[in-house]
Amino acid sequence: MKETPYRIAVNVEWTSKCNARCAMCPRSLIAQPRLMELATFRRVLSRLSPDLAFRVIIAGYGEPTTHPFFDDFVEALRRHPLRFDMATNGSRLDEERLKRMDGIFTGLMISFSSTDPDVYRRVHTNLDQTEVMANILLAHRTLKTTQLVINLSPTAECLATLPETVQWFRRHGIDRLHMSPTYYDRAGAMRTDGAPSERDLRAKIRAYRFASQEMAFIPGVGDIVRQWRHNRFKCIPRNTNMLIDAGGNYTYCFNDIRHSHPIGHVSHMSLGEAIALRAAEGPDPAICGQCNLRQRYRPRELGRVALSYARGRLKELGAKSSMRVFRRP
Repeated sequence: MKETPYRIAVNVEWTSKCNARCAMCPRSLIAQPRLMELATFRRVLSRLSPDLAFRVIIAGYGEPTTHPFFDDFVEALRRHPLRFDMATNGSRLDEERLKRMDGIFTGLMISFSSTDPDVYRRVHTNLDQTEVMANILLAHRTLKTTQLVINLSPTAECLATLPETVQWFRRHGIDRLHMSPTYYDRAGAMRTDGAPSERDLRAKIRAYRFASQEMAFIPGVGDIVRQWRHNRFKCIPRNTNMLIDAGGNYTYCFNDIRHSHPIGHVSHMSLGEAIALRAAEGPDPAICGQCNLRQRYRPRELGRVALSYARGRLKELGAKSSMRVFRRP
C-alpha cells in the first residue's frame, strides 16, 4: 500500500491507567486500562519516521510516569531522530527522573488547574496540589534542555481563579503557559453544559498571552493541504493526530476515549498504512456524531498557521544564508 504523503503528530499511550480522576476526563469509559509492553513500544518506535511524523507526544489517556518501567521507556527514546514531548499531571516527578528526561524530551507538559486548593482538589481529584506545585518548581530549576510547559485547564472554575494562577507561575519565572480554545467533550462522551465557549477561551488566551494548544498539532501549511486532499473525511483535528493506544493499536480518532475503532496493530502495519486506511474512511457516527471538535479550525486559525509557517521558513532561510556568508573564504 502506498504511504500517505503528509506528516502528522503521533500520540503514544504508555498506559491507560492513571493515578488521578480529573473532572475533564471521563475515565470510567475505559473498560480495561492496561500497560504498554516494552517490546510493543520498541515496535512503535520502529514505525515512526520524520517523513510521516513531525512530533510524538507521550500521553494518551493515562499517566505515563506511573508505568513501572518508565525509565526503560524513556531510555528507549534516546538517539531516535524524532521530536518527543510528554504530558503529565506532575505528581510523579523527582530530581533524578527529571535529570534522566532532560534533553530526551523537547517539552515536558504539565497539566494544571488552579493555585486555589479547593478548585485544584475538585478538578485534579486524587492529586496532592502542594506536591505537584513543588514538582513544577523543581522541574523549572532542574531542566536545562527540555522546555517546561504548563497546560492550563479551561474549566469555568479554573478561569475564575486564572489571574492568581498566572501570577504565581510568572512570579516564579515560568512563562510557557498554554491553553486549549476548546473544552473537549471527548467525542460526545462527556457533558459540557456550562463549559466556557470557544469565544471566551480565545479571549483569555489573547488577554494572558498564552500559546494555543491547537497549533501544536499542525506541522505546516503544505501538510494541512495534503491532509485535506487525501482524506475522505474532512476533519482536521482527527487527521492531524494518530493515537497509538497502550495495546499497540492505531486508532481512528484520539477523542475516542473508549478506543472503540482500532485500525490495525503496530506489529503488522506501518504508520503510513494506518494513515492511508484511516484517510479512506468516512465519519464514524458513534464517535463523530456529537463531537465538538469537527469545526475547530476555521479560516482565521488556518491563516495564523500559514503566517507562522512562513515566518519559520524565512527565519530558517535567513539562518542558512548567514551560515553561507560566514563560511566564505
